[in-house]
Amino acid sequence: MKKLTIAELRATYPYVDDFFDVNGLVVENDSQTVAEYIYNLPYLFLENMGLEHESLIKHFRAFMSSMQGLDKSQVFAVDSLTIIGGTDKSGQREQTEVTIERGEIICIVGPTGSGKSRLLADIEWMAQNDTPTGRRILINNVVPPESWRFSLNHQLVAQLSQNMNFVMDVSVKDFVRLHAYSRMVRKPEKKIDDVISCANELAGETFDPSTPLTSLSGGQSRALMVADTALLSASPIVLIDEIENAGINRIKAMRLLVDQNKIVLIATHDPLLALSGNKRIVVKNGGINQVIKTSKVEKMHLEKIIGLDKVLTEYRERIRNGETLQHIL
Repeated sequence: MKKLTIAELRATYPYVDDFFDVNGLVVENDSQTVAEYIYNLPYLFLENMGLEHESLIKHFRAFMSSMQGLDKSQVFAVDSLTIIGGTDKSGQREQTEVTIERGEIICIVGPTGSGKSRLLADIEWMAQNDTPTGRRILINNVVPPESWRFSLNHQLVAQLSQNMNFVMDVSVKDFVRLHAYSRMVRKPEKKIDDVISCANELAGETFDPSTPLTSLSGGQSRALMVADTALLSASPIVLIDEIENAGINRIKAMRLLVDQNKIVLIATHDPLLALSGNKRIVVKNGGINQVIKTSKVEKMHLEKIIGLDKVLTEYRERIRNGETLQHIL
């Protein structure tokens, strides 16, 4: 790190600028090393800070060491998630224990009001008999430590809800950049471009990096958050509530999340999504009624549903673009 220029440090450790900002240091030439920069600072300037050149260099090293330690503390592995049944709305026991492995998609199905969102909430909170359902959630077959449940450094779960409304008055690129910097991402500019490009592949209508965040449509917002969650979020577990209502390419969205080796649970009414998962949890009366593994026969039916969905998507896009369907047989 000593031999890296300030420009190289910025590319690899974007939080280095926080050190300069906090100490009121203006870097006009980032082709020099930090030591070279500090030794070129006027003695009077440092005297006003109550420091000497060596002291400021020591402060810099301590800052970088602290930030790197924080960075490493955010890395943790989740190989499996287990749901141990509690009770339904009538107080009947759920005779269920479901284990979900990393890279699996589990769909949660059931009528409106059956308790799908409650199950997602239990997982988000890592419930330990302390929610209305009395369920327990295990991580890697053990009870997660309290520090994991409530610490900001261990964000196990990322949740994408049905409604997303941005209020930040920034561009899409600036928003993703803030997230990338907060995650201490290596080579953040490339990752930012990847997130926006990926979001545009999912969205019905593309948007520019300079587009104001608040002007995105509902579908564009959801596409951005799916891409952001897949490529930037450190959370190994992703919960999605009714992605079919988002106006995005939901098959691509699921594949993207699974390709990042995350555990994905989706509450859905969409047969295309329900059959795309490895298993589906059927919820009735607030409880887990059964767990069904997607069969080979169902996968065959899924191919038919995907074909129908492509036709519907084509019709939808034609109508959106002001075309008619009168010449389609």
